[in-house]
Amino acid sequence: MTENLHKVSNKESRYRKKVLASSMFGLGLEGMDIMFLSFVLTSIITEFGISSAAGGSISSITNIGMLIGGLGFGVLADKFGRIRVFTYTIFIFAIATALMAFATNIYTIYILRFLAGVGGGGEFGIGMALVAEAFPKEKRGRMTSWVTIGGQGGAVLAAVAAAIIIPLLGWRSLFIVGILPVALAFFVRRNLDETSDWKEAHRQAKKENKEKAPLALLFNSPKTTYVTIALTIMSSVQVAGYFGLMNWLPSILQKQLGLSVSGSSLWMISTIIGMCAGMLLFGQILDRLGAKVSYGIFLVASAASVFLYVFAHSAAAILIGGAIVGFFANGMNAGYGALISSFYPTAARSTANNAIFNTGRAIGGLSPIVIGFLLDKYSVTAAMAFLSALYIISLIIILTLRDNPLKGSKHLAKTE
Repeated sequence: MTENLHKVSNKESRYRKKVLASSMFGLGLEGMDIMFLSFVLTSIITEFGISSAAGGSISSITNIGMLIGGLGFGVLADKFGRIRVFTYTIFIFAIATALMAFATNIYTIYILRFLAGVGGGGEFGIGMALVAEAFPKEKRGRMTSWVTIGGQGGAVLAAVAAAIIIPLLGWRSLFIVGILPVALAFFVRRNLDETSDWKEAHRQAKKENKEKAPLALLFNSPKTTYVTIALTIMSSVQVAGYFGLMNWLPSILQKQLGLSVSGSSLWMISTIIGMCAGMLLFGQILDRLGAKVSYGIFLVASAASVFLYVFAHSAAAILIGGAIVGFFANGMNAGYGALISSFYPTAARSTANNAIFNTGRAIGGLSPIVIGFLLDKYSVTAAMAFLSALYIISLIIILTLRDNPLKGSKHLAKTE
């Protein structure tokens, strides 16, 4: 009997490791693809003779694709299975990325980036739902933090690949690397089964013959509707802070202090190290102390560190400050998959993660425009005060939500 239990335990442990690895790789490949675009955007603008505005539209089109893909594939994953739909998102993402190498005009690039966004946007929520269902509630924060670190690892790999491939073979060759995720899709399809949570929820829905539309479960009561809106605002703030800081901080500090280090790879490495450390610690705090305490600490610290960072007056302060800002402002990103998953039933978990966070991407992705306006019309202090105010808004929202959903309290949407 003990031997059989041990075998079951080992089997479950192997399954969890495969789920975690596949979700990490999935988000890592998405992060790598996004960084690819940042490294080749100037080359695309030059080769196709387009304006900077037309070049900037590539990112906007990608975000629109992520929103649509997130909604569509999230619903499909909740209805037909995580693993099956996860592989479809990887195929779409990989093929669209690889075909960028053969684009002959800007319109083809727009189409391919939209499709890559559709696949990438669908992948995020499914991977988070898989991890949330494969691991016990008391470990969700830590496990989803590892998934987000996978995204940062992808960004680092993109930087290395771009440095090696572009000088030798040109920008087009960089995107051929995008075909590699197809191997991940085959691995996932052959080596992973659906989670027991999804199987049970699907079986129960069929038995009772009352399978509801997953998207409807995000708004099936006033309380659940409020939670959905609240988490969407928090996700928008998270994305707004990330894109606002990463797009503008290097140029702000370079202009203000005349220090080239602010735009160098050293600054980026320092900030990414801070982000990864923050993600790891945040996952630990989230599991042990719950959502209100963990987000409360990090949101207050983010508001303070972002505002104070503009007063950096040396290269050392910029590097250390960048790590601190990255630690707090992006460390919180590690918790959203666990937080969102804990408020919704299995039947809507992929839909909730994709709909909420990808809507946040679409809204929060506009923050660089707002910050640019504040810099032009007012000052650096006003721009950083804007970001700090967003974090305070997010703080107020998390304090209104039910405490510690990760530690076993009942879901707002009746379930399991």
